[in-house]
Amino acid sequence: GISARAITSGMSYAEIDNALESAAVGKLAFLYVSPERLGTDLFLGRLPRLPLGLIAVDEAHCISQWGYDFRPAFLKIREVRERTPGIPVLALTASATTIVADDIMDKLAFVDRHLVRSDFNRPELALWISQGEDKTGRLLRIMEKVQGSAIVYLRERRGTVRTAQFLAQHGVNAAAYHAGLPTAERDRIQKDWTNGTLRCVVATNAFGMGIDKADVRSVVHMGPPPDLESYYQEAGRAGRDGKSAYAFMLLGPGDEDK
Repeated sequence: GISARAITSGMSYAEIDNALESAAVGKLAFLYVSPERLGTDLFLGRLPRLPLGLIAVDEAHCISQWGYDFRPAFLKIREVRERTPGIPVLALTASATTIVADDIMDKLAFVDRHLVRSDFNRPELALWISQGEDKTGRLLRIMEKVQGSAIVYLRERRGTVRTAQFLAQHGVNAAAYHAGLPTAERDRIQKDWTNGTLRCVVATNAFGMGIDKADVRSVVHMGPPPDLESYYQEAGRAGRDGKSAYAFMLLGPGDEDK
């Protein structure tokens, strides 16, 4: 019952224009846009007329942790603030170190540094580290023992394809996901996984932005992620419905040094 619209890349010019006009005349309570959209002439032309009450930034760690190269448009959000002075800003992220949180507040031009941090404890999420040979064999046993939706993370694109093929050959409905795939294929894979048609996504860290699926039962890392913050965020995508879930990290010879 809440009036909301999202502007996406799949919309026509007329549809985008209509959505922005609806927001400008006060018909919408929420307007969802990507950071990249903020710099377009169509958005900037409507910005002075938008009856803004709040600017909310989701995945705010991208401003600091990845924003400089992965999503530089996140750094442009500050310019919207400068054009709309006095509008409060809320920055949200599932994980941020103190350094990252300070950087977010700096890049968003917070006047007063105000940080609300919830408990990091996730009692419904069991964390497992497994060491040994034959990672794919251990992965298959996890898929057999832990039923339900799953994400498997690897660092390299080629590894996602090989691992997804391995799982499919052993009866697990899986697909590879990485930034090199066409946008339409990535959207299809994410949609199939979200609605339960696809059980397992084998992905690089390109899979994760904006994921909102509560019933993920397992997240498996086929090696150590680049840093602890990335691991906490990726592992934390399991069990968001509050039911028991598992995060596995599979280590092999040499991984201990990483």
